[in-house]
Amino acid sequence: MPESKIENPKSKIPSPAATGTSFITSALASPVSPVEAALRPLSFSDFAGQPKTVERLKVMVGASKRRGEALNHILLSGPPGLGKTTLAFILGHELGRTVRVTSGPVIEKAGDLAGLLTNMEEGDILFIDEIHRIPKTVEEYLYSAMEDFRLDIMIDQGPNARSVRLSIPKFTLIGATTRSGLLTAPLRSRFTLNTRLDYYDRATLEGIVLRSCGLLKVEIDDGGAKEIASRARGTPRIANNLVNFVRDYASEKADGKITKPVAAAALELLEIDAAGLDEMDKRVLRLMAEHYQGGPVGLGTIAIAVGEEAETLEEVHEPFLIQEGYLARTAQGRILTAKGYHAIGLKAATGDQQSLL
Repeated sequence: MPESKIENPKSKIPSPAATGTSFITSALASPVSPVEAALRPLSFSDFAGQPKTVERLKVMVGASKRRGEALNHILLSGPPGLGKTTLAFILGHELGRTVRVTSGPVIEKAGDLAGLLTNMEEGDILFIDEIHRIPKTVEEYLYSAMEDFRLDIMIDQGPNARSVRLSIPKFTLIGATTRSGLLTAPLRSRFTLNTRLDYYDRATLEGIVLRSCGLLKVEIDDGGAKEIASRARGTPRIANNLVNFVRDYASEKADGKITKPVAAAALELLEIDAAGLDEMDKRVLRLMAEHYQGGPVGLGTIAIAVGEEAETLEEVHEPFLIQEGYLARTAQGRILTAKGYHAIGLKAATGDQQSLL
C-alpha cells in the first residue's frame, strides 16, 4: 500500500465543516460545548498523524461509497487519547451516517445489545469503546450480528424457553480497545480491518497545538507550541488538556499570549517537567530507586507503594516510561534504567538488577 503524503502540520487550516457541535452531540446523546466539538476534527483532512491508519480508512470509505454498502467492521487499538473515538466520528461524518456511541462495560446483557442494534438504520455506525470489557455471554451474540446481521435471543427459562430471531439492519461496528490482547480470537477475526494507533511525534503534536489554539482564538508563538508539544507524552488528548490549562495561566499570569516561558511556567505549576514526566511518574521512578535499588520489582508492589491502581499504572504511566526508556520489563519484574535514575537526579545503580536490562 503506498504511503500517504504527510503534510506539514503547521500548514493545515481547519475547515468549517470540521467543527460540528450538532453531529457530536447527536452521537454522544448528550450536550457538547462548542469548544469541545471544535477541537475534535470531523474530516480526514483535519486529522493529523496516523498516516497509515488514515490511508486504510480512506480506502474503505471510498469503496463503501462506490458500492453503496455499509462500511465493513473496524477495530482500532492503541493507548488512550490517540484519536480512536475521533476517527469513529470522522467515518460517520464522511459517510453521512449516524454514529451511536457506547462502551463495553455498559452492555451487561444480550437485551442491551439488542436494544442498540434494533434501533439502528441501514449503514449506521455502532462505536463500542473498551470493547474488550464486553461480558463473554454478550460477546457471543455479536458474532451472528456482525456476520449475518441477526440476533437469536432466548426468552424465558426452563420448559418455556424459546429462541426469537431478530433481523437487524446492516450496520458497521467500530471497536476501540486499549488492550487488544484481551479480545478473544473469534471476535477479533470478525473485523475486516484491525489497525493500531501509535504515539505522535513532536512535530505533529505541535501542529495539533497550533490548530487547537487557532480554534480557541488563543495567541501562541512557535516556542509556546513546541513547549506544550514536548510535554504532551505523544498524546493529542494530553496536548489539548495542556493547551486549556496554559491558556488559563496566560490569561491570569501573563498578557494572554502563550510564549515558551509562559508555557514552561504553567506546566511547571502542574509538575510536568521538560521531558513530559508528571508527579506520579517521578514517584514511581524514585520509589524503585530508593526502596528497591532499581528493581526488579512487581507492578502490584509499585501500585501499593504509590497508592495507585495497578491497571492505571500499566495503561497510563508505564507505556510512556517504557517507550522513552525510563523503565524496562523483565520476567522478574520492572527494572529502572540509567535514564530513569538520571530523570530523578540520582546516579545509576550497579549490580545484578542492571545486568538484567
